[in-house]
Amino acid sequence: MKRNTKINLLLLIVVAALAVLPLALGLGDHKEEPFAGADAEAETAITEIEPDYEPWFSPLYEPPSGEIESALFALQAALGAGVLAYYFGLRRGRRQGEQRAVESSTRRDGTEGTGAKAPAGDRT
Repeated sequence: MKRNTKINLLLLIVVAALAVLPLALGLGDHKEEPFAGADAEAETAITEIEPDYEPWFSPLYEPPSGEIESALFALQAALGAGVLAYYFGLRRGRRQGEQRAVESSTRRDGTEGTGAKAPAGDRT
């Protein structure tokens, strides 16, 4: 098995463990909403410390339900993942194109792959 394949498999196992372990160990069972987001946790902590606290501003758009809010968050995450995937794919494609250009120039003119051509008298 290749080294990269082993590393990818290990990373996949670690990610799966991070997703499953909190559920399997029952973390958060003592809470009303065991896996609430950081915003909800912060709001709860603030109201416990300062019950009369008033937020400085309100959201520009308040979704009508939690399901729509979750869908919008998933859409945002998918768009972000798409942008990142495009960027890394573009970088990889450019790098592969440069490597192919260097390899083809090496085959054409017999140089060491620097892209510079050998002087006319040195060609064989």
